[in-house]
Amino acid sequence: MIRIFPALAGFALLTVGVADAGQAAPVAAKAQTKKAPAKMSAAKKAPAKKASAKKAGVKQKPAAAADAAPVPPVVRSAEADQVAQWVDASHDNRGLPYVIIDKKNAHAFLFDAKGKPLADAPVLIGIAPGDDATPGVGSKSLAEIGPAEKTTPAGRFIAKFGVAAGKTRVLWVDYATSVALHTIPPGSPKEKRRERMLSPAIDDNRITFGCINVPKVFYNQGVSPQFKRKGGVVYILPDIKPIEEVFPRLRVQPFLNAAAERMKDGASDVAAAAPE
Repeated sequence: MIRIFPALAGFALLTVGVADAGQAAPVAAKAQTKKAPAKMSAAKKAPAKKASAKKAGVKQKPAAAADAAPVPPVVRSAEADQVAQWVDASHDNRGLPYVIIDKKNAHAFLFDAKGKPLADAPVLIGIAPGDDATPGVGSKSLAEIGPAEKTTPAGRFIAKFGVAAGKTRVLWVDYATSVALHTIPPGSPKEKRRERMLSPAIDDNRITFGCINVPKVFYNQGVSPQFKRKGGVVYILPDIKPIEEVFPRLRVQPFLNAAAERMKDGASDVAAAAPE
């Protein structure tokens, strides 16, 4: 599974998110350099020791590998996990790959058509909090869009690749409101979008006009291969509305799960009672 970490999001950002042992080596090296001027013979003997170690076939671990800390797993929020379980249980994705955008935590989770988690990454979203798009916002130029209209709408969207202004290929989430998922555009350096994506804070991830910006690796190696043939589904979680209002089927899913369990138990009882 690919995971994108903010610490690597220079859009080489692979493995999925962004030691003290590593500091010990420089200290030891510094101590040896202090002794070297006092006794040159010791410096001359050092290569011999290194050669003998090589001759003995001793393999030394690279410093980077030895000092690497274990990568903590990215834990989905309760709402993101609730939607992921609902989609998996109900097959709401209809055999298509899908992405869950958690606006509150500025994070995206990619799944294949069978519901297998593939990748996750930080995202940049609309400046203004809100779960609805302003009517007619899709027909406005960027200069005409007011601050309160720069929202990333919540809901379930059928997404497909298409062409945007400047002949740029994007994943259209909602073409009518001009909401797309794509990498960070060249834009104005003053917005510092790359720095915002790298930041561990969440509030500064609100900077777009409503589109969803993702790291290049997540887009090129995750979203693009999965969505390029038939498209897919994008589930955008709300940041203001109750989640059941945006995804009403979440209300009935627990009852459907319980009914499925009862049917499963009943089938097991029938099988056990059948004569051999």
